[in-house]
Amino acid sequence: MSFPRSDSPAVSTLAPELDVLQWFNTDTAPTLASLRGRVVVLHAFQMLCPGCVSHGLPQAMKIHHAFSRQDVQVLGLHTVFEHHAAMAPHALQAFLHEYRIAFPVGVDRPLADGPVPSTMQTYALRGTPSLVVIDRQGVVRLNHFGLIDDLPLGALIGTLVAEQGRATALSSDAVVVDTAHRTGAPSCDAQQCAI
Repeated sequence: MSFPRSDSPAVSTLAPELDVLQWFNTDTAPTLASLRGRVVVLHAFQMLCPGCVSHGLPQAMKIHHAFSRQDVQVLGLHTVFEHHAAMAPHALQAFLHEYRIAFPVGVDRPLADGPVPSTMQTYALRGTPSLVVIDRQGVVRLNHFGLIDDLPLGALIGTLVAEQGRATALSSDAVVVDTAHRTGAPSCDAQQCAI
């Protein structure tokens, strides 16, 4: 299986730690360092993003239920770059309860100098939904903006799970999908919200 490759600085490098203000659905704040040895599927979303609610979050929940926690850890990242007042952590808590989202979800740390939060900037995410897949060695192997079909995503995760004993090259094995560049002001359609 192959995906188009990219020169994105966020792909084929060790994944930077997440800069999270608050965690939900976990007693202990997860770190990427503590999750080494597992494939990490990071789903960046906004609760008012149509594509996140209709496709991204249901897909993340399917992954959470389909794979062993010893092999794959799904993490949600509520990364708000618009409508900040409407998407505060207390509203997110109710959203997670109502949608029965059980995997850990962190609130991306807002920055004082603009609407785009910390982890979203660090990973060069272009909007929501975004999906980052990190292999067992902590290397970013997929950084995708927008909707992605279940079958190729499941195949990628299965391939990374099977790599348990193999060392991963930092550049030659990395994959990325959707290499278009960022556009102007934030906007949402039925599939995604772009910054």
